[in-house]
Amino acid sequence: MKQTKITQDVNKTFVKKISNDFVWYIVDAKEKNLGRLSSQIAHILRGKNTKEFSPCQTSNKQIIIINSKYINVTGKKSKQKTYKKHSGRPGSLKTETFHKLQDRIPNRIIEHAVKGMLPKNSLGRKLFKNLRVYAENKHPHEAQQPIELNIK
Repeated sequence: MKQTKITQDVNKTFVKKISNDFVWYIVDAKEKNLGRLSSQIAHILRGKNTKEFSPCQTSNKQIIIINSKYINVTGKKSKQKTYKKHSGRPGSLKTETFHKLQDRIPNRIIEHAVKGMLPKNSLGRKLFKNLRVYAENKHPHEAQQPIELNIK
């Protein structure tokens, strides 16, 4: 009896190629909690909400956040939470509370929260470029026809 050799591709890993077509989403941050909103945005930026998720690839999602000026935090965080920046020179550490930063640069609050939830490597830096935050209701991305996301 003749034995036939059966070849199977058992150990082949399928890696989906990422298309160049970006899917644009828009999120209204008005009266939303900072932590919940930023964790769900980081989840979508990573592409974890799709069945083709791969931890080593970027997703083709672009997210626009509007009304970042009206974001909420719970408890006493508006007075107690501090943001620090340092230029690298001696004595140049600057600290600022949430409330003061929200008046001055409200976009930086959401950017800082989402960036902290992304990977700390070159993949995280690429994913962070897919996020755009605007303080008011206006944004220059109407031509991309973004899909509205309802995040609770």
